Amino acid sequence: MPLHDRVVIRRAEGDTKSKGGIIIPDNAKEKPQEGEVIAVGSGARDESGALIAPDVKIGDFILFGKWSGTEVKIDGEDLLIMKEADIMGIIEKTLAVKNAA
Repeated sequence: MPLHDRVVIRRAEGDTKSKGGIIIPDNAKEKPQEGEVIAVGSGARDESGALIAPDVKIGDFILFGKWSGTEVKIDGEDLLIMKEADIMGIIEKTLAVKNAA
């Protein structure tokens, strides 16, 4: 479980083919800037010490900046850990599922 206001993200799969049908090799793929939240810390604390609950929850599909987070490998899986402040927004599941198809 991440600490404080950090979240763990499973990055969405990138496109394996270009729009023209050309297969894109892994090293040339653009890494997606969206993913699924798989773990959330308890939240940050304000100046008085009160806990500020996170706005995201496990299962949310989120959008984040290109250079956000730190890439880590946990149990053989490539994941990202970032502060909640690096998350730009939550994507509605209908959009996320449509984009994945």
